Formats: sequence, C-alpha cells, structure tokens
Amino acid sequence: MNDYESRIERAKQAITEAKYILIGGGAGLSDAAGLKYSGKRFADNFAPFIKKYGFTDLYTSSFYPFKTHEERWAYWAKHIAVNRYEEPPAALYQDLLQLVRGKEYFALTTNVEHQFVKAGFPEEKVFAVQGDYGLFQCAMGCHNTLYVNESQIKLMVSDTNDCRIPSALVPKCPVCGGEMDTNLRHNEYFVQDKNWYQAERLYRDFIRASDGKRIVYLELGVGFNTPGIIRLPFEQMTYQNEKAALIRVNRDYPRGANENERRTIAFTEDMAATVAAINRSDRTQAIQLVSINKISGGKTMNKLNALNDWTKKTISFLAPKSAQGYLCPAMAAAGSCGSSCGAGGDKPKDEPKPGSCGAGDDKPKDEPKPSACGSSCGASEQK
Repeated sequence: MNDYESRIERAKQAITEAKYILIGGGAGLSDAAGLKYSGKRFADNFAPFIKKYGFTDLYTSSFYPFKTHEERWAYWAKHIAVNRYEEPPAALYQDLLQLVRGKEYFALTTNVEHQFVKAGFPEEKVFAVQGDYGLFQCAMGCHNTLYVNESQIKLMVSDTNDCRIPSALVPKCPVCGGEMDTNLRHNEYFVQDKNWYQAERLYRDFIRASDGKRIVYLELGVGFNTPGIIRLPFEQMTYQNEKAALIRVNRDYPRGANENERRTIAFTEDMAATVAAINRSDRTQAIQLVSINKISGGKTMNKLNALNDWTKKTISFLAPKSAQGYLCPAMAAAGSCGSSCGAGGDKPKDEPKPGSCGAGDDKPKDEPKPSACGSSCGASEQK
C-alpha cells in the first residue's frame, strides 16, 4: 500500500468511527467542483465583456471600475447568473452529502454559490458566512431585509445589449432609494438578517454538541484569505479534542499546526477524486487516483512534504479554550483572526431588531422593483 492509499484508508477509518462531521468549504472546493473563475468556462460565458474591457478572469473583473450603473449591473447580472442560477448541482458537493450520510453533520462555507443546498444539504445544516449571490441588499445597509434576485437577474441578462442593461432595470433600495448591492461580505455594510443569525446559532449548537466527541473536521480548499472563519478554528478545535481528526484537502497549503500533525490527514491530490475514493471501499479506485497524481506531474507529494511559511511561524498558538464559540476566535497567541465577519469572540453581535422596514423576517423578500441606482459591490474573498 503506497502513501496515498494509506492516507485514504486513514480518512475512511476516521469518518467511519466519527459520530460528527463538520465540513469547512472554501474557494478551492468550488473550483474543484468545476466552478472555475478563469479558462474556458470564463471565456465561453463572458466573451463580450472580455472583448470590451479586457477581462482575464472572474475574480479581477469583479473589481473593475465601471463608469455607469448600467454597465456594472450587466456584468454582475451575468456573473451571478452563471455562478448561482445556471450552474447545476456539482457532483463533488453531491459526493460530500453521500459521505456524511448517517452522521451528525454540518457545513460551514465561505462560498456564495449555494452549491451545498443545491446538492441536497438541508438549509438548516449550512452556514454561508459570507453571503449569497442570490440575494440583494441595500448597498448602505439601511435596513436588514434581503431580497431574492433570481427573476431580476435573469431579466437583466436577457436584456443586456453591448454590455449594458436598460436603465429601468437598475435596482433601487425600496427603503432609502439608494443603490442596491449583492449580499456579499466585502465592506462594513454587509447585511446579516434573521436567517444569517439563525444559521450561526445552529453552527454554534453543533460545535457545543460535538465538543469532546469523536468528530472529523473535513476542510476542503480553505486558504488564507479569511483563515479565521474555517482554517484556524478547525486547527484549534482539533488541538483541543483528542478524539478529533482533521482531514485537509488543499493543493497549495496542506500543512497545518505542528501540534496537530498526528491527527491531521492531508491531501494535495485532486479533490473530487479524493472525496470519491474516501466514499468507496475498493482499492482499485485509490490506485487510479494515484495515477491521476502522477499524470499531473507528481508534484503533490513534494507540496505535502514541504513545510510552508505559515507552518514555520505557527508553533504553539493553540492554547486551550472553552467550546463557547468558534466562528472567528481570537487565536490565543495569534491575536485577532483577521476576518471582517465581526464574529471574533464567543458571542455573536447583537441581532438586528425588527422594524417597520421589514428587517428580521424569516425569509428574504421578493426583489424590489428595479429603478435607477447601481451597485458598488466588488468581489470579496468568498469564491
């Protein structure tokens, strides 16, 4: 049995023995699932924008300083449509659902394309910390209501001409009359509605219930844009629980805290293939996956064995801490988590109080009627 097969078997055993599984999904998860922000998928869907503005990928294009609201919303409508509404449930996300069946599980994600729910995860078992492409909010956060945007986005896309939408379709806040924005955490005006706080509570309840129990932290494609949301809390909780195992699938940053090395199972191989192999029991599948690694240049084990710069600096930041909350903990000697989510302590911020504007409704309202304004939303680190 080679090293890759050995790690697959260790991962299988850890999941079999676990009562709880907490999935942490970052940008690398959606990329591995096929939601590519560059290459053929980008070129096929954004040819007019590439020609007009010289865009090279979906990430950098999200920061482009459009001159008019009509141009800005033409781009963002297409961006949202391609990533939120036109993309079917990804096989990788469906494989993850199969992996956790029969377990107590929860999914924490910084991704905003709604893929966990599309794949069949119950909404009450998913916390999308950074927002959702499918929701609009007031750009200045003047009230705490979110608006489902599907029909409006599709209308914008169908009526786009020369990378512009008609002025009548530019959305306007129904309360203050100002600009609307996509519900993405990219500035201080990000709206956390009642559903957001409910998801946070359910996440914290899961953490408390699993504290000290046999659990697998399954970290998928999580880097260092917002490490305080998934990566560092997963390291900390693994350190504090002798019954925990951390399975990390990360092409570029597989290594973590030295203190957790014994309980960490790291993969740099193809994520979709690795998850599929863990799901299956036949040895042939694992052998095939090793062949995939060899075809890709055999670089994965070099990455796995290389101690990255972050690991060198992370020697003993994992101090004991109670299980009161781990959304964005201040990591003992590491200090602030560095995330803009505002949840850096044991308790969440106070919830917004319901008001005449409709804030605090259980479900997002239908989208506001379009009018003239525009959005200043830039891409955040969610993808």
